[in-house]
Amino acid sequence: MKRLNPLTFVVQFLIGTDTFLVAPLLPLLTERFGNPGNRAGWMISAYAIGYCVTALFSGPMSDRFDRKHVLCIGMLGFSLATTACGIAWSFPSMIALRFLAGVMAAIGSPQVWAAIPQLVPKNYVVKAMAAPTLGLTVAQIAGVPIGSFLATRSTSDPFYAVGTVSLLATIALSIWFPSVKPTGEHSHLSQQYMTLLHTRHALPRFAAYLVFQTGNFAVMSFIATWLSKDFQLNTQGIGMVMIALGAGNTLGALIGPRIVGHIGQWPVLFLSMGGYVIAYLLLPLGTVLAIPVMILTCTYFIGGVLFPVFMNLLQSLTTTARGTVSALANVLMYLGSTIAGIIGGPLLSTLPGFWSISILATITTIGSALLWKHSTQ
Repeated sequence: MKRLNPLTFVVQFLIGTDTFLVAPLLPLLTERFGNPGNRAGWMISAYAIGYCVTALFSGPMSDRFDRKHVLCIGMLGFSLATTACGIAWSFPSMIALRFLAGVMAAIGSPQVWAAIPQLVPKNYVVKAMAAPTLGLTVAQIAGVPIGSFLATRSTSDPFYAVGTVSLLATIALSIWFPSVKPTGEHSHLSQQYMTLLHTRHALPRFAAYLVFQTGNFAVMSFIATWLSKDFQLNTQGIGMVMIALGAGNTLGALIGPRIVGHIGQWPVLFLSMGGYVIAYLLLPLGTVLAIPVMILTCTYFIGGVLFPVFMNLLQSLTTTARGTVSALANVLMYLGSTIAGIIGGPLLSTLPGFWSISILATITTIGSALLWKHSTQ
């Protein structure tokens, strides 16, 4: 069991890195394939679409099999698909391979969150979930610089590197990851979702997660635009700010389990929500760059503490459909990101500075907190 934390960290780090490394490569990949620049975003969207569509099916299906086997299959496919992206010969082939990489990531990644509550004593679940949370955080910090550094020689090298390390991780998983026997019943897919959603507290908790992620992604998605417009930060400056925010998130993930251990997960959740509201209301008031950076770093710290708590509270809804829970949580996260992207852009231009996004995030955070509170009754 001592190997569980490094293994889950590596899985989420690799999948997260693959997600984030494509963005800085878009100009180079556009030049490589000769596709119009306004279509470059599809190399990111194809991955997200593949992930979301597959997660809806793979989550419930995985509840019927040993999670170790499902995880290894997903990671093996992910390593091969990612490596194949390096040899893509055209824009359509890259779209197809990114879609396939998203499909395989959706098979493997949810198994990490679903397996932990089955492998770890209840009192240590939040602590164990901090490891994959940290993996995602480090990937978010490192994804852009890793992609940029590896692409100095060729745009294929980042995909070769991530694919090769993912293959090595798959071998390690096959040797050291514990077997996780199936607990789900062989019921129809729709029935599994209906059963889960009719579980006590399920609807308000999933709704709370979606509402929270909508506001959270609105802030995350438009920080760079705001800093560039109001503080005249260039790409390098924004990158340095994002590293600082990621460091805050990493620190939160590292010490969060200790905080939860001292005061409990529900107090942590509601105190965190209060911290978010205060931070969001103060954020647009910063007229000197250091002030919003400090406030945002605090929010990212809170996020590092809070995310494992969210996952534990969602996973505690059931003991037989943990893969379904993981998949649905991932889909809701992507849905929140999509909603934020759609409404955030127009909102950003309606009020001066960052006020419109901050107000949106404040409302969604309060709404999410009320839904979480309702789920305790």
